[in-house]
Amino acid sequence: MVRVADILSDYFGGLNEDIIKDNFVIVYQLLDEMIDNGFPLTTEPNILREMISPPDIVSKMLSVVTGKSSNINNTLPNATASSVPWRTTDLKRANNEVYVDLVEEMDAIVSREGVLVKCEIYGEIQVNSHLPGYPDLTLSFANPAILNDVRFHPCVRFRPWESHQVLSFVPPDGQFKLMSYRVKKLKSIPIYVNPQLTSDAGTCRVNIMVGIRNDPGKVIDSLAVQFHLPPCVASADLTSNHGTVNYLANKACSWSIGRIPKDKAPSLSGTLQLESGVDRLRAFPVFQVSFKIMGVALSGLQIDKLDYKNLPNPPYKGFRALTRSGEYEIRS
Repeated sequence: MVRVADILSDYFGGLNEDIIKDNFVIVYQLLDEMIDNGFPLTTEPNILREMISPPDIVSKMLSVVTGKSSNINNTLPNATASSVPWRTTDLKRANNEVYVDLVEEMDAIVSREGVLVKCEIYGEIQVNSHLPGYPDLTLSFANPAILNDVRFHPCVRFRPWESHQVLSFVPPDGQFKLMSYRVKKLKSIPIYVNPQLTSDAGTCRVNIMVGIRNDPGKVIDSLAVQFHLPPCVASADLTSNHGTVNYLANKACSWSIGRIPKDKAPSLSGTLQLESGVDRLRAFPVFQVSFKIMGVALSGLQIDKLDYKNLPNPPYKGFRALTRSGEYEIRS
């Protein structure tokens, strides 16, 4: 099911109910090719793109003018008979380049006492390949022992990973997810949120401070804190010394900080007015933190080198890293 969702999202540039309704015919054709009598058959995007053309403005205009709505190719793709069905045969490229991205999401839970209960990272290695012919690539890491729950693209040969923990593969053309992994039981987080809520006589005083706990060495960007006000709160008056505070639907509050300034720690303070008959808070909010850090993988995973074979000329190799927040919760 994940593979089906990935292919549909790749075809249509996203996946939701409206997109499926607007492209129902193509969705039906894709499912007909991917599943044979209830069993997976063809799930390689390169082959499917040769068999069923993705929707675009030109094809839609032609279907309106000519009255022909079929976008199925009459000839079977050559890659169906290849030993590497994920790659188009006789591929020729003017640009000889490959890009490797480490994309990680950090999940963390901090208790109301400030104790780190859980911290782990889900990561993906995304590759964007524009190489001619049948290149044979080998990606190695400086510290592969930290990886858990690894999952591979079908192009990855399992034996080199099992014996030497290197990724040996013939890449598909274009962008694809080479591998996913988890790094568990991390001991540090980059951002701290210190909420203080005291309530009596029908009001609650709020003071929230945000700062850097462990400096990742790169700029922390797009920092924001979101939380839901308890049901017993009638009104709120909150202000911040940095960023903007917005009240959303369902008593949600969003504090957009952006980047943390060097001269002061961002703080949010104010009062919550409780409903009549309620003296103090009985339920306390959970704070959801979001952020993005370019240029660093907080798991500590490091790419050692990317070797290549079967290429006439040395390719350009680019490497990037990105860490963003996943389920990053601070309890109060």
